[in-house]
Amino acid sequence: MWLLRLLAVLTLLVVIVGVAAYLLTRNPWYLQLSYRLFRYALVVALLAFALLILERVAAIAL
Repeated sequence: MWLLRLLAVLTLLVVIVGVAAYLLTRNPWYLQLSYRLFRYALVVALLAFALLILERVAAIAL
């Protein structure tokens, strides 16, 4: 669980740095990279939450 938290914090930092780099350079590549990384991180987080919920449901059913 600590690994997921660490990855979440690092992902958030990279997205913030990407947006800041876009604001400084006006290069749209940084904004696209930040958006793409945010989307993938959101999908991974939702999958992790779904697995946690599935684990709880399986524990209750057994």
